[in-house]
Parts: sequence; C-alpha cells; structure tokens
Amino acid sequence: MSDKKGTLCEENNFRDFYLTHVQLANNFAYYKCGDDQAALDLVQDAFAKIWENCSKIDFSKVKTYLFTSINNLFLNTVKHQKVVLRYAKDAPNLDIHNQSPHYLLEEEEFRLKLTNAIASLSEVQREVFLLNRIEGKKYREIAELLDISQKTVEKRMSGALQILKSQIENI
Repeated sequence: MSDKKGTLCEENNFRDFYLTHVQLANNFAYYKCGDDQAALDLVQDAFAKIWENCSKIDFSKVKTYLFTSINNLFLNTVKHQKVVLRYAKDAPNLDIHNQSPHYLLEEEEFRLKLTNAIASLSEVQREVFLLNRIEGKKYREIAELLDISQKTVEKRMSGALQILKSQIENI
C-alpha cells in the first residue's frame, strides 16, 4: 500500500488503511487510557483527523501520524482532566452561596469562553500553553520534552497569548 503515495484521499485507499490499522491503533489507545470507550473515541478522532488532512499527509508517514495523533489526543484529554480536577479541588473553597446569581452566570460564561479560546489555539500552541500554564513547566523543560528549541516554545507561547488576549478582550 505504501507504493500508492499521495492517494490517501481516495476513499478505497483510506478504507484499506483504516481496516489494516484500526485494531492496532485501538490496542495502542487502550494501552494509553485503559478504557475501551475512550480508546475507541481516540482512534475515531485520529482517523477523522487523518481524513480531514489527507491531502497534507505524506502517505509513507501516515501510520506514524496516526499513532502520534492518538498520543496527542490522549495527552490533551489528560490535560483537560487535570484542569477539571484542579478546579473541582478549588471549588469547595468558594462560597458560592453568598455570591449573586449574576456573578455566577458571568463566571460560567467566562469559563466557557476561556475554554473555547484555548480550544481555538493551534495544537502546537495549545500544547505549549497547557504545559506552561497548567503543568507549570518552564520553557526550557517544554523545549526538551517536545524536542524543539526554546525559541520555538517562546514563539508558540507568544502566539497563543496573543490569540487568547484578543478573544478574551471581547469577553
């Protein structure tokens, strides 16, 4: 199949790729998350992403792209869960009974808009932003973790902050 370079967008070739790799991908995703349903979701999201970007993906590297996508989707899920857990841990300390309903509504709207703003970042910007702001990693650590230069981390973070600032200014 690797001799059909550049034809991933053809439905038959994509279907063949899917059928050949779906079980291995599902096993990999299950190994990552330990949950059948979550693994299936990760695999389906990864294949959907491949289909959406089929014209941009080198056919000889599509298997690597598949497993990298599953891994990144899993990491994004973990990061999101950490944010939810951190908020849940801090929430008992909030005295929501003495806050006005208007304030609570505004807070919920802001949280939703912030979540959407973070989701609108490119994958590489979101990854750097979350590693820095949620995980608390320094730019140097992120650069080593992602195997990129510290300047690249700085550039991605700067772009992420500009996007978030522009979207949050309107809130």
